[in-house]
Amino acid sequence: MTVKELAMLNLQRMSLFIAVVDSGSFTAAAAASGQTKAVVSFNIRQLEKELGVTLLLRSTRRLTLTDAGVLFYQKGVNLLNAAKNLQDEVRASHSGLGGELRITTTPEFGEQVVIPVLAQFSQRHPDLRIRHMSSSHHADLIAERFDVAIRLGSLADSRYRAALISRFTILPVAAPQWLARHPVSSLESLAQAEWIIHERLPTPLRWTVTNNHGQHSRLEISKAGKISVDSARSLMAFALAGSGVALLPQWLVNTALENGTLIHLLPDYHFPRQGIYAVYPDARHVSTKVRAFIDFLRSQWDCGEHAPSL
Repeated sequence: MTVKELAMLNLQRMSLFIAVVDSGSFTAAAAASGQTKAVVSFNIRQLEKELGVTLLLRSTRRLTLTDAGVLFYQKGVNLLNAAKNLQDEVRASHSGLGGELRITTTPEFGEQVVIPVLAQFSQRHPDLRIRHMSSSHHADLIAERFDVAIRLGSLADSRYRAALISRFTILPVAAPQWLARHPVSSLESLAQAEWIIHERLPTPLRWTVTNNHGQHSRLEISKAGKISVDSARSLMAFALAGSGVALLPQWLVNTALENGTLIHLLPDYHFPRQGIYAVYPDARHVSTKVRAFIDFLRSQWDCGEHAPSL
């Protein structure tokens, strides 16, 4: 490709095209980019002229991507991200991290564990803007333009790359008033207990637990739960209300265990420790700010036990 041909790839026009696709209209893209609708429309026409292809089919009610438009959108998103990462790296090499770090976490883990560390990271990099969003549901990192997500447990989405940051302990717990009515003295009685189910976990629940002597046992919860929830906080609330057994992170239930409002069931048995992952889009080039944030998390959590509560 010649220098003249490279000059045709106008990143500003590419960015406006992606904004039109993401927002679904020229009007919305104009509002989001601070341009007039006429300017956006002109730039898209010029982009199509320079490429020699039609990217968008326009009608009075909707915009439709052509096959060429789909390809240009997909490759264009990657190209713009690479350009942004390059810009961030060059600036960081001169004056430290800048730009914006967009991060998503679950509400509970974000509030209790991530945000204190994120605040320290922000103080170290005063020119870096932080955008934190919390949700019980996994965000689409690419569509929602997140740089990194902190996720717990097992990972399923192969579109993303993941870096193991640390691990945490999970415990079966129940309220004293529930335990008084439903004593749990063995794995068999635990398996038959009334469980409160997190809807993100597959059913029936199957775990390999280990006792203090290193012996493994299979625990299967085949009894259908009457209550299912979409967040660890709701799981804990139902457990505190005496609705049954919940499997919860130790970092979330430590205070309740200390004050006796929840009881750790069968403490001689240990569930597999769960991973804490930094997940980011599967791009060829990982931005400096994402790498720096992952390294900072590892330094704080020591890639093992996060003192004092993981």
